[in-house]
Amino acid sequence: MTFAHPYLLLLLLLLPVLAWLKGKYGQDSAFLYSSVSLVKPLSGLRRSRAGQILLSLRWLALALLIVALAQPRWIKGEAVIRASGIDIVVALDLSTSMAAEDFEHKGERVNRLQIAKNVLEEFIRNRPNDRIGLVAFAGRAYVASPMTLDHDFLFQNLERLRFGLIEDRTAIGSGLTTALNRLRDLKSKSKIVILMTDGQNNAGKVPQLTAAEVAETLGVKVYTIGIGTQGQAPTPRLDHTGQPMTDLFGRKVYDPVQVDIDEETLKKISERTGGQYYRADSTETLKRIYSEIDRLEKTEVEAKKFFQYDELFGWFMTAGLCAVLLEIILGQTIWRKLP
Repeated sequence: MTFAHPYLLLLLLLLPVLAWLKGKYGQDSAFLYSSVSLVKPLSGLRRSRAGQILLSLRWLALALLIVALAQPRWIKGEAVIRASGIDIVVALDLSTSMAAEDFEHKGERVNRLQIAKNVLEEFIRNRPNDRIGLVAFAGRAYVASPMTLDHDFLFQNLERLRFGLIEDRTAIGSGLTTALNRLRDLKSKSKIVILMTDGQNNAGKVPQLTAAEVAETLGVKVYTIGIGTQGQAPTPRLDHTGQPMTDLFGRKVYDPVQVDIDEETLKKISERTGGQYYRADSTETLKRIYSEIDRLEKTEVEAKKFFQYDELFGWFMTAGLCAVLLEIILGQTIWRKLP
């Protein structure tokens, strides 16, 4: 058991002093007489402890009320929340060009979006103490997950990202601006945006370098990643729901698509904000990129401990009031005093 205001318990030390003063300088007796032996044959009264009991109830009530004021509480449990002070927003390109299958994972060909999600999930697992948010962009930008330390919730939102959720094209400036809005009002040691794209800005109303200026003003570092191999990449045709189209034999229908990443602008964004630009043309390269970002953005972890209490104030207050009430009832009935 602990107390919210333990210093108030020092008042308990005054009770013995007050009791001694009351005994020494208390009220005068109701009757004055020279000797008890003069009235004893007439009254037939024996010595009574009623007065002592009533007085004890009063001191007990005062003690219980003082303990109640100190706010006693019982600790039910505790939780430790760790936060690094680094806030990260990942802006992920969800345009249909990310369906190009020019990456391999466990010996199988996979598209850019899937490999980006897999590597990002591993990155998030290695940073359990960071608040991380997720922005998805294509023709427009949307918040896929707010800033959170609940990474299981973040993984659920990452998993549900698929082609067809957002109108196609690539609005890199809008994606970066939306990510910056998640970080704008946060008080953090470090604010970071990781932006992954495989194309050029061809949609949205915010120019990329204008968004970079905003990031610089807000003190946000932007790490940009151009994802995709050099040259042409095999890309499956997608239907209106974002699912691959197949031929009569159930095989995916592919078209060769030219990789066209605006590396020059992505470099300028990173350089202006103090970040770095990376080119990921293989699974291993993408993993190394995230490992390097993980190494560059490290800080000491701050731990905050939270306790869950059962407040006992009411129990002690009720007991104290009951003691006062009992003293009043007994003093006015069976142990009533002479005036």
